[in-house]
Amino acid sequence: MKILHLSDTHGCHRRQTDFPEADIAIHSGDFTMNGSKQEAIDFLNWFCDLDYPHKIFICGNHDECLYGASIDELDANVHYLCNSGIELYGIRFYGIPMFVGDCITEQQSLNHSRISIDTDVLITHTPPFGFLDFDDSINYGSEKLLSRISVVAPRLHLFGHIHAQHGIKVHSGTTFSNGAVMNGDYTNLVSPNLIKI
Repeated sequence: MKILHLSDTHGCHRRQTDFPEADIAIHSGDFTMNGSKQEAIDFLNWFCDLDYPHKIFICGNHDECLYGASIDELDANVHYLCNSGIELYGIRFYGIPMFVGDCITEQQSLNHSRISIDTDVLITHTPPFGFLDFDDSINYGSEKLLSRISVVAPRLHLFGHIHAQHGIKVHSGTTFSNGAVMNGDYTNLVSPNLIKI
């Protein structure tokens, strides 16, 4: 199975063209820049129209307009994960958004602690501590998320958030993918990651 992973398009999704073939396209958050409903609607229209058998997305810290929202009426092959999971092709996916309201309380830590133990592919917006999370001389990743990953041991962990660390790293049987396609100064886009699982 091939997974196309992108993140942090920040309203520039329509500039992304010529995607490679894959079985599933996954966006790990920050599809808007200002968090407006119109930006979210534009992204969803674009994302639903992508020519992939299945598409999965979660929200990032810029996508606050969807905090607490119930997203209905998506195409049957488009899946919004919000502290929830889905099984496709025998692979178990679990997604956790990064809403600011959860991050300034203990809710985000609770969300991390509830990651299903049978998760094959974990999708978060924030990276785990020490994995493709370094910028401005700081590791921005979550230590609590890393602790839970050490228990769950997913085959694949997809995230974004740290624009300077786009790439893929394999460690202890888990492939970590930072799919942030927007560069650090928000001027250019790079190609999404293509991962085989």
